[in-house]
Amino acid sequence: MAHLASLLLGDGRLPVGAYTYSAGLEPAVAAGLTRDRIPALLRARLRTAAVTEAAAAVLALRAAGQEEADYGPVQRALAARTPVAPLREASATLGRGVHRLARRLAPDHPAVTALSALRPRPLRPVALGALGAVMGVSEEELAHAVVYDELQTITSAALKLLPGDPLDTVAWILAAEPDASAAVGEALAVRDPAGLPARTPLLTEQWALEHARRERRLFLA
Repeated sequence: MAHLASLLLGDGRLPVGAYTYSAGLEPAVAAGLTRDRIPALLRARLRTAAVTEAAAAVLALRAAGQEEADYGPVQRALAARTPVAPLREASATLGRGVHRLARRLAPDHPAVTALSALRPRPLRPVALGALGAVMGVSEEELAHAVVYDELQTITSAALKLLPGDPLDTVAWILAAEPDASAAVGEALAVRDPAGLPARTPLLTEQWALEHARRERRLFLA
């Protein structure tokens, strides 16, 4: 499984409910973002939220490798750096899907049993760390998967929200590679939960609050 694990983690079709999430694109579109600004949004997300989430996932993977896995410190650190309730709720909802997959693959794995005991529900990056332990991925592979998922989530949502040539999305992702690599490097450099970057983009927080009050929406956040 280890040979395929990093590919599976980066696959938007992995059955963990990610299709319900736009990584902030739908709220941004509602606030006036146009298609030509999507590359700028990708860069902004890679320099902020993607670094925090990738670092949290790596910290959770490290915790899973301990004799007694304890996700509490990284869960609390990540929650403190996700101050907007709708974003925490969306992360917990997505985390439930990841947790479900981890239980299906290895219900008795120590990383999974520790995740099941976590209260409140694990946030998505924490659950991804446990899933990474089950799949046997490296820290670098997990960080790359989280960062790439940020890119493919936004670009996939763009096909529904701001339709255009699908080939554009490939070009956007490739153009974002330098920022993606930098995000991975920053995430891997974080040594403990106290050092987890607080990189939530402020406009994303405001838009998420407005999005949560809307009655008609395609995505959680």
